[in-house]
Amino acid sequence: MPGIDKLPIEETLEDSPQTRSLLGVFEEDATAISNYMNQLYQAMHRIYDAQNELSAATHLTSKLLKEYEKQRFPLGGDDEVMSSTLQQFSKVIDELSSCHAVLSTQLADAMMFPITQFKERDLKEILTLKEVFQIASNDHDAAINRYSRLSKKRENDKVKYEVTEDVYTSRKKQHQTMMHYFCALNTLQYKKKIALLEPLLGYMQAQISFFKMGSENLSEQLEEFLTNIGTSVQNVRREMDNDVETMQQTIEDLEVASDPLYVPDPDPTKFPVNRNLTRKAGYLNARNKTGLVSSTWDRQFYFTQGGNLMSQARGDVAGGLAMDIDNCSVMAVDCEDRRYCFQITSFDGKKSSILQAESKKDHEEWICTINNISKQIYLSENPEEIAARVNQSALEAVTPSPSFQQRHESLRPAGQSRPPTARTSSSGSLGSESTNLAALSLDSLVAPDTPIQFDIISPVCEDQPGQAKAFGQGGRRTNPFGESGGGTKSETEDSILHQLFIVRFLGSMEVKSDDNPDVVYETMRQILAARAIHNIFRMTESHLLVTCDCLKLIDPQTQVTRLTFPLPSVVLYATHQENKRLFGFVLRTSGGRSESNLSSVCYIFESNNEGEKICDSVGLAKQIALHAELDRRASEKQKEIERVKEKQQKELSKQKQIEKVPAV
Repeated sequence: MPGIDKLPIEETLEDSPQTRSLLGVFEEDATAISNYMNQLYQAMHRIYDAQNELSAATHLTSKLLKEYEKQRFPLGGDDEVMSSTLQQFSKVIDELSSCHAVLSTQLADAMMFPITQFKERDLKEILTLKEVFQIASNDHDAAINRYSRLSKKRENDKVKYEVTEDVYTSRKKQHQTMMHYFCALNTLQYKKKIALLEPLLGYMQAQISFFKMGSENLSEQLEEFLTNIGTSVQNVRREMDNDVETMQQTIEDLEVASDPLYVPDPDPTKFPVNRNLTRKAGYLNARNKTGLVSSTWDRQFYFTQGGNLMSQARGDVAGGLAMDIDNCSVMAVDCEDRRYCFQITSFDGKKSSILQAESKKDHEEWICTINNISKQIYLSENPEEIAARVNQSALEAVTPSPSFQQRHESLRPAGQSRPPTARTSSSGSLGSESTNLAALSLDSLVAPDTPIQFDIISPVCEDQPGQAKAFGQGGRRTNPFGESGGGTKSETEDSILHQLFIVRFLGSMEVKSDDNPDVVYETMRQILAARAIHNIFRMTESHLLVTCDCLKLIDPQTQVTRLTFPLPSVVLYATHQENKRLFGFVLRTSGGRSESNLSSVCYIFESNNEGEKICDSVGLAKQIALHAELDRRASEKQKEIERVKEKQQKELSKQKQIEKVPAV
């Protein structure tokens, strides 16, 4: 016998669309079996009725033959030969009638009883379990929906307990019902074969037994064939019994092991977060906007497939593309009144999606998985090993510092007050970083024991004139288009170049060298690795204004200048070699870690696929500034020459006047 198709009982708790689709196939098969067996039952019942009719008709024939001699025929009524012959036929037919009666009894026991049992007991059991499972599934969906709507701001312990208990009960009921339903459907595949073969076996054995009554030498080959069929039926029955015993044991084991998983938010100490995943699947709630301020949430099954995030609604045969997550950004977000939300933004920034996980563990694993996929680690042969090695290498290579204040302490003029700083935690996948991290010598590029700064100075209130300003421009509200709101114009407003870009600050750290682009690449590597290791996902978004005088970081909401970088101090700038959304520049300043020497600080940013444009803009600004400086020097030199000529002219004029005065 060929192998038996089975439903995976181990996947009943996950209840994925693939499992539901496979369940649908088994349910269709059960319906087809039911229809076919009903037709076969009717056909066999006709055989049984026909056999009963044949037995009765044979008995009636035998009786009529016996009564022949009692008949009075006008002609030939005294034919004793005919009467004796018919009496002999009567005995034979009477014996055949007895054989037919035995055959009818055997058909009732060996043919009709198995197929009737299968029709009335096994198929009805499948229908009953299907109805119970559908009710349990609907109850579970309703409980999950209520749990997802739990308020984070107005959290009620009693309501939360009731909803959580409801989820636990409904999930456990669905899981147990689904396992027994799967077991019944798997068993049906065996019973189907038995229900088909056993009645036929009984029918053929009854017929052989019937014919053996008249002939002991009836079809020895047929006997051998039926013997083989009987042996196969017994083997299938034994295999079914063993498999049913195994499935029952699996159900018992899964019920014990799955009990903690019925809770929607399991204990993270018992089920730790796996941060090295490159594939993940599970149910998420997706937010869909229905208006300017209104939105709905749809629960769908999501799974990763290579560099794509796929979604699949329950009942669908296959999933569809939800988003390309190569080089994407992912961040934890606070969304309306829902917990465990995160946002995925495509590499070009044109598409984003907000999703809600069921638990904190799923929330962190989804973010880490998408972060690993965005780095294209999944393309390697052993992606999880490489992800673990990348994280371990980054953990050994960097020591992040939570404060951004120390880095800018040396950038403020002496005597000025210290501006208040606000820590901004961070989010997101920061592009495709190469998996080979050991490419450069850290000691030759980055200062030893250098902390990584992930924060940026918060905007300074413009009504506090005593606040300190980084590079002297920290608290001024800036018009990014160069238009002045008052009568005073700054040097930046007079600049002929004004280009604005949207950037997100990733971090900065002091470096030892500022004459090689490898410094920027190494700084990017360390900052990205530190963010991934320490789960720093939020980033501060700013507007970067490039002018011929300086680079400015401007708060997009208040238009207050957060930081100003003098353009002459920007000595090096570069984009990432693979992920062009990442760029950085090195700022040379006085002081720093050693007050007597110049220090260099590398700042790393992420843009909306505009890293090369920003670097080109900075290069253009420096060229314009260089030409402006050369023109200024040439102008000053020309003015100096003109002043010298004017002075010589004046002296010559005085000399002529003296010569014209007559001598006394």
